[in-house]
Amino acid sequence: MGKSAIITGSTSGIGLGIADALAGAGHNVVINGFGDAGEIERTRTDLAAKYGVEALYSNADMRRSEDIHRMIDETVAAFGSVDVIVNNAGIQHVAPVDEFPAEKWQAILDINLSAAFHTTHAALPHMKAKGWGRIINIASAHGLVASPYKSAYVTAKHGMLGLTKVVALEVAQQGITCNAVCPGYVLTPLVEGQIDDTAKARGISRDAVVRDVMLATQPTKEFVKVEQIGSLAVFLASDAAASITGAALPIDGGWTAQ
Repeated sequence: MGKSAIITGSTSGIGLGIADALAGAGHNVVINGFGDAGEIERTRTDLAAKYGVEALYSNADMRRSEDIHRMIDETVAAFGSVDVIVNNAGIQHVAPVDEFPAEKWQAILDINLSAAFHTTHAALPHMKAKGWGRIINIASAHGLVASPYKSAYVTAKHGMLGLTKVVALEVAQQGITCNAVCPGYVLTPLVEGQIDDTAKARGISRDAVVRDVMLATQPTKEFVKVEQIGSLAVFLASDAAASITGAALPIDGGWTAQ
């Protein structure tokens, strides 16, 4: 049986791209997230049929630690192990700090940061028992630099880099790596919504947000492709990446080189 991979927040966007890439590399996958039940089932069956792997779906709510532990337990029951965790689930809200709703702040920290702690907490005993594991945290260029109006998101992503480093050090001699991938802007449903929110917050057009806010920071002047992030995740999940741990790897078109 091939290795197993859980990808949180993978019913669309970056997470689905990573799930597709890992399934293509022979991993049995567990997708997770919200959306139309029929569409999610089609996604699951398509992944299994396309790549000849097993694909499961977990409806675990990333705000609830008990759901996360259940997802890990179900994966181990189905596949015998949990080999790769990709912490990708994330939400966004854009507003000035003094207008930022407290409930939005808490939700972003819960889903974008605390969920990564809970998956790691639940999966590490299984990885330690096997002597092999890969934890891949999908952070952001905003884990390395800041932008206005994104206080909760930037805070959560900076925190994810700290968590990545601590976990990497703790398990460095146990065959387990923990790394963070830091994408720049990727045209996903989350970013589509962010374009509208930023346009409203700044009083400018959607085109101006893309040109003058988002891609202004990326020297390539192009959105990062989901497939590129998926390929990096496949490499980090491989034996070839055994000596890469505790790293924050930008894939941002040169944004954080400035």
